[in-house]
Amino acid sequence: MPDNFRHSVDTQASRRIGDSTIGEDLRITGNVSSKGEIHLDGEVHGDVSCVALVLGESATLEGNVTAEDVVIRGRLIGSVRGLRVTLQAMSHVEGDIYHQSLALEQGAFFEGRSRRCDDPMGLGSAASANGSVAKEPEPAEPDEPASHRKDKPTHKFTRSLPESRSA
Repeated sequence: MPDNFRHSVDTQASRRIGDSTIGEDLRITGNVSSKGEIHLDGEVHGDVSCVALVLGESATLEGNVTAEDVVIRGRLIGSVRGLRVTLQAMSHVEGDIYHQSLALEQGAFFEGRSRRCDDPMGLGSAASANGSVAKEPEPAEPDEPASHRKDKPTHKFTRSLPESRSA
């Protein structure tokens, strides 16, 4: 058996069953789903649903993501629903992120809202036809008086500057 053939067989055998790769030269228009892990290096225009997604540096995804583990190195325009979400240094994300755990590396670009949820993947429908996302019901805290409850942060930043006084 030639050496180059043996090498390709060994490479195929080491790949885990259920892993799928969308190569740099592949463009998909439509939704993609897998019961395993997806390595996306190409371009997808549609929603992606899988156990784990690795969006490579050269990848572009225009659609929503639902996965337990999400690692983004490339460009994503859409929302993310995942238990563990990581935006690596070279990532570019425009959209909302619903997560249990979120990590942003220095240099990552993120434009949108993040919301920590106990069950980010089970919040009703991912999005309605007009693009709005179903809200998670607020947990009831009957033992705590309303005056002691803290409002959830809106993740918007406002800074007031002192007025200048003329002499």
